[in-house]
Amino acid sequence: MTEPGLADSSSAEPGTLRLFFALWPDDATRIALHHAGKWLHKHWGGRRMRPDTLHITLAFLGSTPAEQLGALIACADTLQLEAFELILDQAGYWRHNRIGWLGASQTPPRLAELVTALNGALQAAGFPVDARPHVPHVTLLRNTAGGEPPVCTPVRWPISEFVLVASRTEADGAYYEILRRWPLA
Repeated sequence: MTEPGLADSSSAEPGTLRLFFALWPDDATRIALHHAGKWLHKHWGGRRMRPDTLHITLAFLGSTPAEQLGALIACADTLQLEAFELILDQAGYWRHNRIGWLGASQTPPRLAELVTALNGALQAAGFPVDARPHVPHVTLLRNTAGGEPPVCTPVRWPISEFVLVASRTEADGAYYEILRRWPLA
């Protein structure tokens, strides 16, 4: 699995929102991901992510003028895609940013369709998109030593919606607010 690009870790500037589209876990999936983080922490150490921060980024927009929020919502409103299941069955570690993650060894076609359609709508509306391949993963650990990826128990995640999220960074970590949800059929 290749490493995705790094997101700007600062809070948004005045008059802007730091935004991203994401898959947001339901309660059962969040609990399973939290347990996976505990398990991975036993192998690699580091700082575990809070359960309320667990997600998969679909498209990172970064610092976006607040007046463009309506255009972003309109982009997502155009998407009509089907629900699917995502199986997170592969633990991994990125050395340069010391992140431990759980990802999918195989990307479901419907996830690839969602990312492609979302990026297409964003690009058509004039928003920048990342040209690199999407790497579906949930960050479970930060500042970890990493190591040989241990065999993990798969987390089955029923994907029935995607969300638009605003984030802010505080001294004690990131905080997220879901601004809008879009169901998948």
